[in-house]
Amino acid sequence: MPDSPPEGAGSRRLERRLGAWDGALLTVGSIVGTGIFLTTGDMAKALPHAGLILLVWLLGGLLTLAGALTYAELGVLFPRAGGIYHFLKEAFGPFLAFLYGWTSFVVIMSGGIAAIAVGFGTTLGAFVPAFAEGRVLAAFSAGPLSWTIEGPQAAGALSILALTALNHAGLREGALVQNVLTVAKGSALLVLSILGLSGLGTVWGAITAPVDLSPRLLLAGMASAMVAALWTYDGWYALTLSAGEVRDPARDLPRGLVGGTAAVVGLYLLVNLAYLKALPIGQLAGTTRVAEAAAEALLGPAGGRLVNATIAVSMLGCLAATILYSARLYVPMAEDGVFFRAAGHVDPVRRTPTGALWMQGAWCTLLALTGGYRSLYTWATFSVVLFHVAGGAAIFVLRRTRPDAARPYRAWGYPVVPALFLLSCVALVAATLVGSPVESALGLGVVASGVPAWLLWRRGRRDGTHLDTVRDGRR
Repeated sequence: MPDSPPEGAGSRRLERRLGAWDGALLTVGSIVGTGIFLTTGDMAKALPHAGLILLVWLLGGLLTLAGALTYAELGVLFPRAGGIYHFLKEAFGPFLAFLYGWTSFVVIMSGGIAAIAVGFGTTLGAFVPAFAEGRVLAAFSAGPLSWTIEGPQAAGALSILALTALNHAGLREGALVQNVLTVAKGSALLVLSILGLSGLGTVWGAITAPVDLSPRLLLAGMASAMVAALWTYDGWYALTLSAGEVRDPARDLPRGLVGGTAAVVGLYLLVNLAYLKALPIGQLAGTTRVAEAAAEALLGPAGGRLVNATIAVSMLGCLAATILYSARLYVPMAEDGVFFRAAGHVDPVRRTPTGALWMQGAWCTLLALTGGYRSLYTWATFSVVLFHVAGGAAIFVLRRTRPDAARPYRAWGYPVVPALFLLSCVALVAATLVGSPVESALGLGVVASGVPAWLLWRRGRRDGTHLDTVRDGRR
């Protein structure tokens, strides 16, 4: 049966302790990072109209919800650690699933963790001088090569290691800290929205103003703004990767995934209404740190400091969530004999994937300290959407190939809603190809680097040299 538990012992030893509330907070925490504090200013440059900006946020949110509804069915069908890895494996075979897992470890998840961590370090540096941007803490040189570690890099590396250790201690400990940080940043954004919307003046006139753009500029602006909005919604699929630890997948996974995504859509719309009310569209278009500018306009300098603190908490919460869920991806890969066998180790007492956590933590720390995440994370953008195209297609393939499989949850609006998600991913792939052809090619190169790795691991399995991973619970 497709919804049966995996054969590897590691996945069976993960504890199912996450409820719907934990799942919703994990979803919110994984989505809300830095984008909502910055993205609207860039969108306003491409699309200088308040009403259209709100429309893009709404449409982007609805497309993300379509993805959540689609993946909720797949997550309930395969309630295992690793989520998307299993969707792709069951629909298209182990090779594509491996490429997703490999690319996630090299670039997608790890590059994202390093980028968030160093971003957190940069924000923290505004409050802690030891981690200030530009402050060199260590310098090394060897002939023509040199390497410096600045404050934000050190703070980012320390945060990765600290949160990895916290997740090592237990699922409940890691989830508790992630939940607290998510509630804190969500509350801060909600307060900012209420303050903005309760102030003097109205934004209705700007929202309903005539659109003074040619059809070509309007189409280009909408496309550019939609790409920015969809990237700000990224991370919505996090709970599927932790499905092996959801208490009652048939009930709690759809509630956590769809409910958390819907909450973010509503929050993002409120926050952007506050931005548009606080700042004229012309000023908004020239602002990079839009949340800080809006808060200063509403509350004075104290508002800017409040937003900086909120950004730091938001980044730390997003980092905690990403470390928690992404490590779960590598456990089933190790069990299948197509990844480092240490990644399949699950602590028998703490019930956490300690091997995957520390392997991920070591790689992410290296990326943070060397600055290698900058280029890797840029290359990742194309490959992320490419795999979502395959993930969206998986529901149609599995409905056809496994029509009799038990589906306690079925995607609402099938086939229209999943088709909208799939088509939006295809459109985003096309937009990324056109807008960033070099980065797209490099992203494909990273995906292709998994081919020799796949061949090596498959050869090891045939030779019997890699089958001592976690079989029957023994190392």
